[in-house]
Amino acid sequence: MNQNKLFQLTRVRLALWYAIVMGLILTVCSFGLYAAVSHAHSEALDRELEFVARTLHRNLELKLKQPGKIEPVVREVLPNICVIETKCIPQKSSFGGNIFNAIDRGYYVGLFGNSGRLIATSGSLPQTESSVFYNKIWQTIEDESGNFYHQISLELHTKDNRNWGYLQVGRNIADVNSYMDAVKLSLLLGLPIAMIMIASAGWWLAGLAMRPIYQSYRQIQQFTADAAHELRTPLAATQATIDSALLMPDLDIKEAWDILKTIKRQNRRLTSLVVDLLMLSRFDRESISLQRELCSLNDIIDDLIEEFAAMAISANVTLQSEINLNKEINIIGNSEQLYRLFSNLIVNAIQYTLPGGKVTVILASYETEVEIRVKDTGIGIPKNESSHVFDRFYRVNSDRSRHTGGSGLGLAIAKAIVVSHHGSLEVESKVGIGSTFTVTLPWNQSYRTKLIKKA
Repeated sequence: MNQNKLFQLTRVRLALWYAIVMGLILTVCSFGLYAAVSHAHSEALDRELEFVARTLHRNLELKLKQPGKIEPVVREVLPNICVIETKCIPQKSSFGGNIFNAIDRGYYVGLFGNSGRLIATSGSLPQTESSVFYNKIWQTIEDESGNFYHQISLELHTKDNRNWGYLQVGRNIADVNSYMDAVKLSLLLGLPIAMIMIASAGWWLAGLAMRPIYQSYRQIQQFTADAAHELRTPLAATQATIDSALLMPDLDIKEAWDILKTIKRQNRRLTSLVVDLLMLSRFDRESISLQRELCSLNDIIDDLIEEFAAMAISANVTLQSEINLNKEINIIGNSEQLYRLFSNLIVNAIQYTLPGGKVTVILASYETEVEIRVKDTGIGIPKNESSHVFDRFYRVNSDRSRHTGGSGLGLAIAKAIVVSHHGSLEVESKVGIGSTFTVTLPWNQSYRTKLIKKA
């Protein structure tokens, strides 16, 4: 239960860190997006204002004669112009229809003298607290009602290049501000929603990331429990033997000898189990440095057939091999581990084959790989269990395996040895018919030829 809480807490932390990091990234991106949109609209507004202002500037300078004086001909350019301190009479002009439809969209024009005095206007100039003219090219101002305006100011000259005054063109930017407020509101509302989605995604991704770790942890727990159980069995047997011996006040030599043999047998089983566990541990850490050499599979299998002949006879099982004696099959590998690999498969086949059955070891070679099959006519493996036979401490038939002294590590060690030789180990089995374990190992022809030449 504590472990589950630890994993859940770790998952929560991973999800929170993911949400925080992604939230910061989204926040920065949101600010960047807002700044980019704002800059784009500002640039577009400036270009629009500058185009209108310079078009007016170019046309007005062709018609101005006296500094600070509005010529009647100016109305051709600005038909709606209103001269200060005079009665404004709008006049239409064909030119005004082309340019100053813009005035109807919130634009205004102001003409100022050299002293900064307002001379004439067209459109509605913003009413500000100060009517002082500031000679700045670009300005953003606020009127008394809180409306914002953006404007550009240019110097005006007469036809003979005398200073006439200033031209000021601006427009109400309420529509731009409204659009940017909508963008800001969308980002402010969208960011929390995005954060909720990110947190949910983080929780799901943390679960995916934690799943293999949790499975590995469960496997370690199971391995520890199985190892403790397997170690406890010979230790308990040894302890029981010693306790029974201590209860006998007078032990004769025969009884003492039998007790010592029992203790030796259990100690051998315990030692074998510890050696297997250490080997698997080294394989897990990939700390086993293999001493590669040229290995004759013909010789290894022949030796194993001879070694386990007595075991097969005792079990009333026929043990045989099918090897092409006219062809020597050599691979690059570690002879001791290969010997252990095939011995585990052969012993496993003999133990799970009923009396009168047969175990056959088949050796074949192909262009790039070597195949060794250990085939038996034993009890077989159920289909739903075939994927677990290489798991540590797994037994298809627990009672039979314990009776034969198996620890459930033989096939796990065989699989680890095959993997260390960059090969594969597969099983095909049918219940009541038998099983076939197939080992495929790579055949490095060039390396094999070099070693043969050195020899």
